Amino acid sequence: MSRILLAEDDNDMRRFLVKALQTAGYEVTSYDNGLSAYHRLREEPFQLLLTDIVMPEMDGIELARRASELDPDIKIMFITGFAAVALNPDSAAPKHAKVLSKPFHLRELVNEVQKMLAAA
Repeated sequence: MSRILLAEDDNDMRRFLVKALQTAGYEVTSYDNGLSAYHRLREEPFQLLLTDIVMPEMDGIELARRASELDPDIKIMFITGFAAVALNPDSAAPKHAKVLSKPFHLRELVNEVQKMLAAA
């Protein structure tokens, strides 16, 4: 079973995402800020980091950069209402990261996660 680490500071959004991904068969661990998620990444491996960009304590881009340093094979997907920020070449976001812009349908999220995890 693929393990997903979710970092999303909006409580309702985080609950919806966890439920959708668990229903799709994934093991999901979630946090409401990037710093807590980073500490968990240092403890155990995950196949996918799913993170908002704008969060307190550590933003999603910094979290993704540090996650890639810990595990170069981790897949990264940003979920954000600020796609231009993630796509900015100066942002230092990992180049292999996928960006899913809010609002999105939960089925679309699950489909994108499945595609990313299926890729070698």
